[in-house]
Order: sequence, then structure tokens, then C-alpha cells
Amino acid sequence: MSRSISADAATILRLTITRFRGIESLTWYPEPGLNIILGGGDAGKTTILDAIGLLLSPTNSTILSESDYWCRQIDTDFVIEAVISLPAGTGVSEQNKMSWPWEWDGKEPQPPTIASDPGPVSGRVPVYRVRVRGTSEFDLSYELVQPDDNIGPFPVGFRRSIGLVRLGGDDRNDRDLRLVHGSALDRLLSDKSLRARLGQQFASEDVKERLSESAKDTLNKLNDAFQEKALPSSLGLSVTGSQGLSIGALVGLTAVKREVPLPLSSWGTGTRRLAALTIASSTQGEYPITIVDEIERGLEPYRQRSLIAALTTSKSQVFLTTHSATALSTASSASLWYLDVSGQIGRLPNAKIARHQARDPETFLARLTIVAEGAAEVGFLSALLERTLEQSPKDCGLWITDGHGHEATLNLLEALAEGGLKFGCFVDNEGLHSSRWSKIGTKLKGLLHRWQTGCLEENIIPLVDPTRLEEFITDPRGEETGERLRTLAIRLDSSDKDFATIRERAGDRMIQLIIEAATGTLPDDKKNADEAVKKAFRKHKERWFKSRSGGRELAEKAISLNALPNLQSQILPFINAVRTALGLPELPSLSL
Repeated sequence: MSRSISADAATILRLTITRFRGIESLTWYPEPGLNIILGGGDAGKTTILDAIGLLLSPTNSTILSESDYWCRQIDTDFVIEAVISLPAGTGVSEQNKMSWPWEWDGKEPQPPTIASDPGPVSGRVPVYRVRVRGTSEFDLSYELVQPDDNIGPFPVGFRRSIGLVRLGGDDRNDRDLRLVHGSALDRLLSDKSLRARLGQQFASEDVKERLSESAKDTLNKLNDAFQEKALPSSLGLSVTGSQGLSIGALVGLTAVKREVPLPLSSWGTGTRRLAALTIASSTQGEYPITIVDEIERGLEPYRQRSLIAALTTSKSQVFLTTHSATALSTASSASLWYLDVSGQIGRLPNAKIARHQARDPETFLARLTIVAEGAAEVGFLSALLERTLEQSPKDCGLWITDGHGHEATLNLLEALAEGGLKFGCFVDNEGLHSSRWSKIGTKLKGLLHRWQTGCLEENIIPLVDPTRLEEFITDPRGEETGERLRTLAIRLDSSDKDFATIRERAGDRMIQLIIEAATGTLPDDKKNADEAVKKAFRKHKERWFKSRSGGRELAEKAISLNALPNLQSQILPFINAVRTALGLPELPSLSL
């Protein structure tokens, strides 16, 4: 779902990161509007946000360390570059040195076409190439690349005019709630002489007189030592500032609580983060680029939903990371991206995932997701993996989700593959879409379990010992046994619903009869019946295993009735592929 570029908001159309922290090389084409980056821990999600924040930083006060360079190789520069469209309000044409735009062809910035009329031709958007380099001398070089490849400055004033609102994941940082140089509060108030006035006021305060008597004696002795060495004397104490430390850093925003003005830095994490975001938003133009790391930190679900709604309706381009199912399910119109452990970022196509994003968002947040074709497969696989993993799948970071049917499951699997998620699947074989399934199989290898033919019930029920079929039919909850017998009797056109009679009348067709009832298959003589009759026969499956609890029951019976070992050649490779993906050793056999 590609969105149109807003003429009112600065928009990054391509972001390139080279050798910055844990990212060796990444090229990304984010969308206008809300972009949500998903991925496992330490994949580099925060690094992407930090890269954008550094590129558009409203100050020049950032200090680099060796950890900002790929593998701490400080001899080679790191580079962060963006191709960005800018609204007229940024004043890009008012810089001291003229900045000429490129033209965006959808993938690359192109030199402007010479034409009689100024401006881009063929509907191309005018864009600018801006970048920041971290040099081997630990300096930051901000640059604007002109269409003739000359390099001009990308000054702090220009960066501030673009606008950046940032809400980091470090809940201990209250920088934007204080009058630190370049902080959001400092930029909002924009009172340049305040620090000088504060300095005068603080300097007039005689701090020395507030010392204890012993501390005064110590200071006097120090004064004597200074005099002996012809150093400045008459020592005293006052609050002073310096080039690196602002007196304003001691001044923080307060709010009244229980009739007492308290610094906002002492309030709860969520309140501090929302306050910082509100201040930062107020300092910028109408639609600044916004970055939010771990939106859920300190925020209750209702406040997550409220913030997501505000970010979604804004024209601003937003970059957000989250591990919250609440936030993810709320962001129905966002562009979702997945960053894998190799540093590659992929798009999760909205059209194929939207329904699943709303009803089961943990699908996109798990360490490993298994897509099961339906509710019965979810229950069956859950029971099977609990036995073979010897713990709850959720405790391993494994999530089993319901694909809600064959077509929907295939669409979801293709979306996960496109996005680069780590996943597996457990599905029927309906003999459809062979080329699409072939591509999924190539991608997943052992993590694809697809029956050689047919569905779950058609593969499990024939393996049940015929002498134990009554035990197999019996519902352990005591709720459905009679109804299951009734579905069999109806298919035999028998008024007697006891097992012995049904078994005698079915004869060699007993197992096939159970399969047909459990799958809701229409008998041959009912295929031309009224729709109401057909519907009644199809609903027979609801009395058997077509639910999560029914699938679990089927797995438990396959184990207890010793049917599962006969499927070892099909199921064990899948189980071992799951174990390997979770960092567990393979099983030699399927003995449960």
C-alpha cells in the first residue's frame, strides 16, 4: 500500500545506513505516514531510529564513541544518508548557499531535467540528498549532496527547519524536560538571554555562607594554599556555567501535584515520555518527522491506542518500534516492516496481513510463528509441541496462529515470506496452487509441514486401531459422544445410535464413515439435495475435531492410541525443524 507524498510534510523517501553501529549496510524505502519497524531483540530497530535522529539532529553537540562504528572499526567512516522531500516552509531555498533539488524517480534521485520551465518534469518530486558522516577523527560532518555532486553544508539551522520529534526508549533521560542546550524545552521557550540572567542571579548567591563551619575552614585553608602559590585568592562558591554544561540544565519543568510543584522528571515513565513528546511537537513546524522507540514503554494500553491514533492521523512521517500487541493491532493503516537478524528490512504487505494484524498481532512479534491452517490444526499442533518441546511453546517464544482457511493461510504465508519473518506452517494439501506452495516450500524447507494428501483428520483417523474405534469416538468431556454417534447413524440412515449397531451396519466402511462425518463431507447421494440438507451434513464436523479443543483431543488420542508413530516420517522432520529454529537439539524419534 503505497501512500502519496504530502506537500506539507518532510518525507524520507530513501534511507541508507553504512557501517553505523550494528548495521553494516541497509537501504530502506519507507512510506509517508506511520512506519512501524518490527523485529527481534538486537536486530537493529533502535539503531535505525538513532540514525534518523542523528541525521536530523537539531544540535551539534553529539559526541561519538568507537561503538558508533561498525565492529568498532574507527578507521572507516560511517555514513547515514537520506533522500528527502521538503515542504516550502523549511526554507531550503533561503540557505546561504543555494541548494538545488534532485528529481525522484521512485528508486533513485536523478539530476534535474533541463527544461524551459523551472521545476521537475514528468511528475517527479523534487528531493534533496542529505547525509552525516562519522569520521575517523570522531567528528560529525553534515553534508548536502548537490545534483552536480558538489558537497555543501547541511547546517543545524537547516536541520531544525525540517523538524524532528523524538521519543527514545531510555525512560531515565529527562533532557527534553530541562533547559539543556538544544533540548525541546530550550527550543520551545527560545529565550536566549535566560541563561545569562540565571547566571547573574545564581552568581549573586553567596553559597559559601551556606557551608558548615568545618567546610568553611577547609575552604579558607585552600585559599591560603592558593595565596602561597600566587594563585587567584579570596575563594568563594557560586553556581557557574561552562561551555559544556549549561546552568539551564539545573532548571526543569514542574507541574503541581497535591498542591506541590514537582519536577516532571519525578513523575511516572509514561507521563514523562508523553510530556517530552508534546514539548518536542510544540517546538517544530506543523508536521515534523517523528521517531518513537518502544511506544509501549510506561504507557497503559488505552494510552498506547490514543498515541497510535494521533500519530496515524497526522500528516507527519513517523518511525516507530514496538513489541506491543495492543499498539500493533491498533495501527491498522500503518506500513509494517520487519528487520531480521541479518540487517535486512522487508515490507509486510498490508492487503495480506490486515485482518491478521487486527485479530492476532502476536503473529508478527514472536520469536518463531507457526501458521496452522485452522482451529483444529492449532489445537493439534499445540498439544504435539507441548510434548515434543517438553514445555509450553509460548515459553520458547513460539506462537501458533490460526490461518483461518487454506486461501487465507497461503496469503499470510506469502506476506510473512515477503517481510522476512521467521515462520513455519502446518497445513492441509488440497491440491491447489502448486507453484505458490513450491515457493513457500523453498523458503521454509523443513518448517513447512504439508500433508502428502488430504487434511488432518484424513491422515490421523485411518491409523487408529479398528478395535479401539469406540474409545476414539468417545468425547473425554462427555459432551459430544452421543452427537458423534448421531452423525454416523444419520449417514447410515439408521434409527439406532448405539456404537455396536453403527459398527455392524458400517462394516469395512467404519473408518471412512468417521472421516466423512469428522470433515463434514457430503455423501454422494446428498450432493444434489436441498441446500438446507447439505448444510446439515456439513455441520456434522462441528461435533468432532473442528475446534482448538477438538484438535487437541485428536492429538491426545493419536498419542494414547499409538497412532502417531506411524506418521513419524512425515511429522518428525517438522518437529525437529521447529526445535532447531528454537536452538534445541533434534529428537531421534517421535516417542511420546
